[in-house]
This record gives sequence, structure tokens and C-alpha cells, in this order.
Amino acid sequence: TNPPPSGWPTPTSSQKVDATIAVSGTFDGGLKRYYGIGDGGQSESQDPMFELAAGATLRNVIIGAPAGDGVHCEGNCTLINVWWEDVGEDAATFRGGTTYTVDGGGARSASDKVFQHNGSGTVYIRNFRVENAGKLYRACGNCSTSYQRHVVIDNVVVRDTDAIAGINTNWGDTARFSRITIVDDPDRETSICVKYKGVPKGSEPTEIGEGADGVNCLYSPSDITYQ
Repeated sequence: TNPPPSGWPTPTSSQKVDATIAVSGTFDGGLKRYYGIGDGGQSESQDPMFELAAGATLRNVIIGAPAGDGVHCEGNCTLINVWWEDVGEDAATFRGGTTYTVDGGGARSASDKVFQHNGSGTVYIRNFRVENAGKLYRACGNCSTSYQRHVVIDNVVVRDTDAIAGINTNWGDTARFSRITIVDDPDRETSICVKYKGVPKGSEPTEIGEGADGVNCLYSPSDITYQ
């Protein structure tokens, strides 16, 4: 597998987007920057920049600000070499489907979450970098359907991020970590895996712990490198 890229790519050009771009099949942006939806805030009701139909692939796209609600996957989807310069609300939300893959790319400036997992199944995040974020991944803790959700995170570089993953252990969620590099964190402030008690829609989940446990949060000390 490829190492995470060391820096953010330079856009080949920029395109202002006035309405959500619907993607079925494969959309290759040629590393163009797309921007212009929403206000860059945390509102939960913003439109996405890209809406991917089941089975769609989005690749070689730079998402600038404002980006609205980023990318919505309505079913299984693949995001290859997608870069979020300023996340805003969420970089991507996985809604329907059972398998979602993020390979390459990066995201920065996410005041809350980068990847929001509302549907069922497993999210794979690999060869990615995240900077200045709340969480890289969150399994929804209060969606209308309380699915069991899984995430597999491999070969990811993390900087200035509160937590890498948040999961709901009472629903049997799991998070697996390998080849994680955490940069500039001498006091070990970044949480690897935060556990929550998921709740019905309309309530707020409660944090109940963190760290490897061999059941829900799956990693060993050798999986985490500090630089």
C-alpha cells in the first residue's frame, strides 16, 4: 500500500458549485478544487457537495470551503485520493450500504467529525492523513436505526486531532487500528478509540471510556507510532 502523502496537493483549477453534484459510476475530478455550497458552518441541514449513488466512486477531488455537508454516500461507495481542505460540518457521511472505502487523501479543519457512519456495515480508511479535527471517525450514537458498525483504520497520519475513532460498545461496534502515526503529540493527548453508550434518536450518547480492550477497540501498542 502507498504511504500517506506528505502534503496537500495543489489544485489543477477551481470550480464553484451551486448545487449538489450527483455521482453514479465513477467521477474523476483530476484534482480540481470544488467549493461553494453552504456557509462552512456546523449546521446539520446543509446540502452535500457530492451525493454518491450506491456503488459510486469519487476520485482525485479537492473539496474547498465552503463545502456544505461534504460527500454523502447513499450506498456502498469508494473515495480515492479525495482531499478536504476545510471540512466544515462532516467530510463524508456513510448512509446506506454495508461497505465504504476511503483510500488516500486527507482532511483538515474539522471542528467535529471527518467521517460520520450512519448506515450499517464497515468503513475502511487507509493511506489517509487528518489534521486539526475532532474525530476522524464516529459511528452514529443516536441515529434512527441503531446498527452495529465497524471501522478498520490502517496507515493513517494524525495531527492535532482529539480522537481517531468513536464507537458505541453497547451495540457491538468495533474499531481496528494498524500503522497509525501520531505527529507532535508529546503528551499523548489524542485518544485512539473512544467508547460511547449509543442511545435512541433524540438523546445524546454518553462517553464511557477509551483505549484498547480486545473486544471493541482493537489495537496493540505496536500499532501506534508517535513522531
